[in-house]
Amino acid sequence: MRFLVQLGAMLLVALLVGFGLSWYALNDGRLFGAIEIGPWAAWRDVGIPAPDPYTRAFIARSGALELGASEGIQFVATTDSDHRRLDRACRYRIDGTTPAARFWTLVPVAPDSGAPIARPDGPTEFHSARLSRAGDGSVELYVSKTLAPLNWLEITGDGAFDLVLTLYDTSSLSGVGTSVAALPSIIREACA
Repeated sequence: MRFLVQLGAMLLVALLVGFGLSWYALNDGRLFGAIEIGPWAAWRDVGIPAPDPYTRAFIARSGALELGASEGIQFVATTDSDHRRLDRACRYRIDGTTPAARFWTLVPVAPDSGAPIARPDGPTEFHSARLSRAGDGSVELYVSKTLAPLNWLEITGDGAFDLVLTLYDTSSLSGVGTSVAALPSIIREACA
């Protein structure tokens, strides 16, 4: 009898762990199929002919039309560089360099719908052709509701948001042994 109780307990633990990992893989899954660089995460196998099962689950769950592997890659940040959730009540400085790409965009979006949250009558995104750079090629971008210096994108609404960085026509993640060394930091400066 004792053996059956122990066997039942082990099966229950195995089921809970199995269902828990399956739920995680289908709802987030970054530990299994994504690459993470600081606060940025991307699904490397999106757009290839035979993606891994976790990437297929991400594609099915998101329902978005994804870029092909040769077209580019999309990174999403849900937190700042200190692992705090991005909040529209705060001002963020995106500071650093982007990997080599012919063109890139940075768009603040609502986490549930993916809709841009920038001011409707202004620019909806940063892009590589519409900003000023430092002498070393680095960028300093601001995303907030309040006025900020230099490259500033005004956002609207309340609550959490995500930042979507899309690198078009990039070779940063193609080929054997290549990788992205760094992406810009996301620094929370002040909150209202």
